[in-house]
Amino acid sequence: MKLGVIGLPNVGKSTLFNAITQAGAQAANYPFCTIEPNVGVVAVPDERLDVLAKMYDPQKYTPATIEFVDIAGLVRDAHRGEGLGNKFLSHIREVDAVVHVVRCFEDDNIVHVDGSVDPVRDMETINIELIFADMETVERRLDKARKSAKSGDKKFQHEIELCERIYAHLEKQLPVRSMPQTDDEREEIAQFFLLTTKPVIYAANIAEDEIGTETENVRKVREQAEKEGAEVIVVSAKVEEELSSLSLEEKKEFIEELGIGESGLDKLVKAGYRLLGLISFLTAGPKEVRAWTITKGTKAPQAAGKIHTDFERGFIRAEVVHYDTLIENGTMLACKEKGLVRSEGKDYVMQDGDIVVFRFNV
Repeated sequence: MKLGVIGLPNVGKSTLFNAITQAGAQAANYPFCTIEPNVGVVAVPDERLDVLAKMYDPQKYTPATIEFVDIAGLVRDAHRGEGLGNKFLSHIREVDAVVHVVRCFEDDNIVHVDGSVDPVRDMETINIELIFADMETVERRLDKARKSAKSGDKKFQHEIELCERIYAHLEKQLPVRSMPQTDDEREEIAQFFLLTTKPVIYAANIAEDEIGTETENVRKVREQAEKEGAEVIVVSAKVEEELSSLSLEEKKEFIEELGIGESGLDKLVKAGYRLLGLISFLTAGPKEVRAWTITKGTKAPQAAGKIHTDFERGFIRAEVVHYDTLIENGTMLACKEKGLVRSEGKDYVMQDGDIVVFRFNV
């Protein structure tokens, strides 16, 4: 999973990115300090793996990972190349989903590019830039399809109709992800590489002393996100920065003390998995304890293929026990003795938390 972190300059985007990835992207009080997208690969926090590691004491511990890409601050007219717009917009095309950081904190020492804190205006500024960029892409595609349609090929007529529908939707200042689409159309539109097809998580960035309160600015972000059908998480980039320097135990204590329940990284991971329809299955043994990320609805042979193509090619069966069942019964041996380890065939749909041994023959 690849998440792109975007936002206007000076909204706390790079501070949040640094905190969750500890990758050390430069955070400074001026626009465009992030020229090249910084990339941080982060282990997905998963308590189930920790429990399995205690059980098996494996030689290797391999969590699932998420790639975060810190994309430089967008500004108004970025689609026309303002700031370093075109370059930044191209980086958004490469991610699976977007984390849009919205400034909800007041701080006289940190300049706002538009002179005041207004989360709804800021959300609209960026969304309109992405919509304009998509309109240009669709326009180019439409011109090309119209020229090609002169040959009489019906395929191009269909593309013209689809492009016209998309363009009309964008003209209403609505993202393409909110347009009604059939599954076939969704696949076609994916080939257009449009920015507003990307699922969005809004990260409302609040001040440290606002933790635990629902501020007016956060409420505005929620209302706006609801109109778009987008998800919202509330974070304090400053607190995340403090958390990133602590040990695991200190982190737990600090989170408890603040009463925030979980870190910003945990919130982002969960929201990202939900948005993209992802789950994890697990493999466990003395050699390695590992989490594997797959799309919801994946069948056993394709899940096996995530480990190795030979596993999918020569798939015989999957021996499956759910994590909760294993924990209830204490050991894999106890599960086997009670007949709780199931033998599943090619049509088995994998579930989040399945612990699996794949049997194959090539």
